[in-house]
Amino acid sequence: MGLRFTVLASGSTGNALIVQGSQKTVLVDAGLSMKKLEELMQGQGMSGHDVDALLVTHEHSDHIKGLGAFARKYELPIFANEATWSAMERHVGTIASEQRICLETGETVDFGPMRVQSYPISHDAAEPVGYCFQEDGEKLSLATDLGYVSDKVKNQIIDSDVLILESNHDTEMLRMGRYPWNIKRRILSDIGHLSNEAAGEALIELMTDRTKRVYLAHLSLDHNQMDLAMLTVNSILENHGIFYTKEEFPLRHTYADRATPWDAVGKK
Repeated sequence: MGLRFTVLASGSTGNALIVQGSQKTVLVDAGLSMKKLEELMQGQGMSGHDVDALLVTHEHSDHIKGLGAFARKYELPIFANEATWSAMERHVGTIASEQRICLETGETVDFGPMRVQSYPISHDAAEPVGYCFQEDGEKLSLATDLGYVSDKVKNQIIDSDVLILESNHDTEMLRMGRYPWNIKRRILSDIGHLSNEAAGEALIELMTDRTKRVYLAHLSLDHNQMDLAMLTVNSILENHGIFYTKEEFPLRHTYADRATPWDAVGKK
C-alpha cells in the first residue's frame, strides 16, 4: 500500500496533516478546533478513531489549538520533544502521563513499517521540528514554519517523493501590508516564515529525479495568493532551466479551509 496523505488544513488559521502507512495512521499537528478537525476528517472518509498517534511540530496555537481535546477524546499518544512539551503544557490542558511521549529532535519512531524522522528547523518557537515519513522506499517530507532552509534541513528533505514546503508570503505584499513593522520583521527573519521566493530558491536544490510533487503550504491569507505563489516558484525554477509540461507540473495547492485530496506518495 505504501504511504498516502491529506493536508487537512494549512495556514495561519490552523494546520493539520494526516499521514497513513500500511498499518498505522498519524495526525501531525491539531491546530483547529476538535469540531473542525472531525469535520475535515469526516470529509476524507475517516474519524479520530482511525488515528493511532499525534505528532507535534511546535507549540504555536495554529498547530495545537485542538490537540488536548482531540487526544483526550480518542485516547491518543502525543509525540513531541521536551522543550515543546514544556512550552505547550498550559495550552493543551491535562494530558495523562501514558499519553505523553517524548520524541527528542533528531530521533526516529516507527509506526508499523512507517518510520518517522524528526529534524530541527529554524522558527521562533521553543524547539520546532519538521518530519520525514518513509515506508517501502517512499519518502514524504513536511517542512513548514521555517525562517530559512538550512543545509541541515536540505539534507533531511532532499530526494523526497513528495514535499510539503512552506511558501508563506510574497515579500512585497508583506512589506506593504497592514502588519506592524515588528511583526513584519519577525516574519522576514531567519526564525520567521519562508517567502515564495525563498521556497523557489530552495526547490532548485531540493528537487531531484525522484521528486514527484511539491505542495506549497502555510500561505498567508493577508500577504499571499496561491496563484502568485505558484507563479513565483515556477518562474524561479524556469530561470534555472527547470521546465515542466502541463502534465508533469509538480506544484500543488493546499488550503486554509479545506483538505487536499488523498494522495499516494508513490504515485507518478
